[in-house]
Amino acid sequence: MSNEKENLQIERYTPNDRSFHWATAISFILLAISGLAMFHPALFWLSNLLGGGQWTRILHPFIGLLMFGLFAILVYRFWHHNLMEPVDWQWLKQIDDVLNNREEKLPHIGRYNGGQKLLFFTLLGCMIGLLLSGLVIWRAYFSWIFPIGIIRFSALLHAFCAFILITSIIVHIYAAIWVKGSIGAMVRGKVSFGWARKHHRLWFDEIVKTPNEKQ
Repeated sequence: MSNEKENLQIERYTPNDRSFHWATAISFILLAISGLAMFHPALFWLSNLLGGGQWTRILHPFIGLLMFGLFAILVYRFWHHNLMEPVDWQWLKQIDDVLNNREEKLPHIGRYNGGQKLLFFTLLGCMIGLLLSGLVIWRAYFSWIFPIGIIRFSALLHAFCAFILITSIIVHIYAAIWVKGSIGAMVRGKVSFGWARKHHRLWFDEIVKTPNEKQ
């Protein structure tokens, strides 16, 4: 009976959540490809994936606006789940236990752990930095408004934010692969009782209020 309960499913992400997540992911991939193609001559061959250099230069900022809009919707839907709490700081202090899979020593956490929450705000900061600096260096429309010093600084800021964003997404993907079931949650939208209890006990207790958990 207990095994049957462990295999029951809890909805972690709605169809809308998953749609916006994957749309944001696709736009990020297109932006990374086009941005890297323009960043260094050795990577210019990537522009062929978007129709050549001219199309890459044209599409990059518009895809950037699309990604920012999609991510803004995700922020609106999930920001209240990503506010840092004392238990999250304690979880981060025990990062050695996290990396060595000593989950029995870790404090119970809510829907997201401290690392996921820090990643959320890192992505948010990078997105804002990319948007503002991107508008300044968008030559077809806005760059003529700003002095050359601001444009040069914005170009550096844009590259820096892009580097942090790409690195953060790589960490995000690695963590999703590392914690078995995380990718399935974003594909199918559901996780098992056992997964939720093991990785996000406070969230599990909030969602599944059985008599045993209430006592």
